[in-house]
Amino acid sequence: MSIFEIIGSVVLIVTCIFITLLVLKQESKGRGLSTAIMGGPMNDDTRGRMTQSAKLAVATRYAGIVLFVLSILTCVLSARL
Repeated sequence: MSIFEIIGSVVLIVTCIFITLLVLKQESKGRGLSTAIMGGPMNDDTRGRMTQSAKLAVATRYAGIVLFVLSILTCVLSARL
């Protein structure tokens, strides 16, 4: 194993743990398909700021994107070396 594979694997594991913690911290919506079709509750509070739930959802989305990019990068780098 090269150093790039080891560093990539460690970063992937840390990212996976971070995503798991983010998902476990979120509240269960439990409203099903009707919420997706009709629209869910507002993501802003009465003062126009994002709620904690909306912030966690955004952080989870970005962490998922980072995980996807890191997975592909690690795969490409390990195939070239």
